[in-house]
Amino acid sequence: MVLKLGGHVFPLNLNSGKILGYAGLLKKLWREDYEIVVVTGGGEAARKYIKIARELGGSELICDLIGIEVSRLNALILITSLGSVAYPEPPKTIGELKKAFEVGKIVVMGGLQPGQSTNAVGVLSAEAIGADLLINATDVDGVYTEDPKKIATAKRLDLIRTDELLKLVLDCKLWAGSYELFDPVAIKIIERSKVLARVIDGRRPENIERVVKGEALGTLIKPA
Repeated sequence: MVLKLGGHVFPLNLNSGKILGYAGLLKKLWREDYEIVVVTGGGEAARKYIKIARELGGSELICDLIGIEVSRLNALILITSLGSVAYPEPPKTIGELKKAFEVGKIVVMGGLQPGQSTNAVGVLSAEAIGADLLINATDVDGVYTEDPKKIATAKRLDLIRTDELLKLVLDCKLWAGSYELFDPVAIKIIERSKVLARVIDGRRPENIERVVKGEALGTLIKPA
């Protein structure tokens, strides 16, 4: 499985207890013989650094590079909490990921390259290792017809095809630090790889285990 942990797991007021909750779950699943890759988002810290970089005249390329570095710092924090069951450093390429995955430990990584969200990294990782499941653990409980944080009448979808999801996100600007759920690149990779993907509420670690064990939480994304 590949688990994309959204930036909500790594707020500016990051505390060790929250991280240990996710680490405990991952260790439990690993001991049950699940093969696991985790991709960490940049979160609030990345958005703050990116905002400052823009104010200082930084290009979107520079902003993307900053976001990648912060996501890798978050990966190192999670690696630290996992101890000996984790591969000791975040892979920086898909090639490095495949080699690390062969070791048999939990692999944790951040971003890879500019212009590519960590959601896209999650999907690429799932394709690279032949994952049975990709979980996008975010701060909403699925894909909605509109932004549920802004539109009270937005409806959650139990199932959505990749072509339908693409229409929902095409209006989003692909500025550094602004990627939501899945960006167009990630959606097209889901479509070509046929990976099974779910968007769930990841604010409670137990939801991740429930999905891994077969519960139909959140939104299932079906390749068109």
